[in-house]
Amino acid sequence: MIEKARVEKILDRLHSVERELADPAVASQQRHYRALMLEHSALRKLEERAVRYFKLVESVEEARRIIESPGMDDDFRELAEAELAEAEEALPGAEHDLAAALLPPDPDAQRNAMIEIRAGTGGDEAAIFAGDLYRMYCRYAEERGWKVTPLDASPGGMGGYKEIVFLVEGTGSYAALRYEGGGHRVQRVPETESQGRVHTSAATVAVFPQAEEDDELVIDPQDLRIDTYRSGGAGGQHVNKTDSAVRITHLPTGIVVQSQEERSQHQNKEKCMAALRSRLLDQRRDAEEEKMGSARRVMIGSGDRSGRMRTYNFPQNRLTDHRINLTLYSLDRVMEGQIGELLGALAASNEDLRLEAAMGRMGEG
Repeated sequence: MIEKARVEKILDRLHSVERELADPAVASQQRHYRALMLEHSALRKLEERAVRYFKLVESVEEARRIIESPGMDDDFRELAEAELAEAEEALPGAEHDLAAALLPPDPDAQRNAMIEIRAGTGGDEAAIFAGDLYRMYCRYAEERGWKVTPLDASPGGMGGYKEIVFLVEGTGSYAALRYEGGGHRVQRVPETESQGRVHTSAATVAVFPQAEEDDELVIDPQDLRIDTYRSGGAGGQHVNKTDSAVRITHLPTGIVVQSQEERSQHQNKEKCMAALRSRLLDQRRDAEEEKMGSARRVMIGSGDRSGRMRTYNFPQNRLTDHRINLTLYSLDRVMEGQIGELLGALAASNEDLRLEAAMGRMGEG
């Protein structure tokens, strides 16, 4: 059972957070203001779940008191037994939700998401599939009112993309899409297949939180190798006539980012630097957490590109997420961007993993 005094002590902070948020001077301190907003959201969720949990605890105690009272009217006792059964059934779920709300919030949860999709094995079909994944994420983002901005794209010979990097701008987009990282496998009959045989192809996805100006990422210009080249693909008269495309290599880490989506070299360089900052932020966070032994990134799978995390079987209209053993027979709707159910299941499973890790640390202590 979760101690009420412990929860109340944490919730004491809610009023002071609300007072700070109401202070105009705080609103001008963007980094501090965002941190307060994140904390306020977490505390509000904790308060809501605490009210439900402790109300159920009280209902259980009250029903038991009535049932155990000598001389209690049979009708009242029968009513209390029904209320007890109902409350006891709901209590484990409420306790789980409250325990999850007591976990520290992820500081990256409200950030924008930067996503890279690369065609894997399968040639032209893999590139087409990478394009299908990009379209799926775009449709999902559109339904949520989020903005999608391509940063770099390398078209495939028969359509789709050999690689595409894009930014999804919208509060919580990283929190929603962060579990998409890994290997995506498709089974279907390619348009180029004359014999009607099912082929297996693959694409890989990586998801990073977008870096922000106040992340204090210092990038030494001497650590950068900047190359310019002529952009290719669709784009109008400037294509192949000016060296507007930019490729930046961060020498200490070997990270390479590039952009040819804009007409000007300056704009492409800005997009490259934004992508590089996000990659460096993600790398820095990983290093910090590993050093501290923290479980900030207890996640379903590693997000490793080489790991098979999901299979899209078109002949059977079936999607299987291997990390949580979830199968959906609605692949047609998923490819149209209806991935809310899938992302919700992944988030819930990851919450369970975080709870297990937290309980394990408490047991060791």
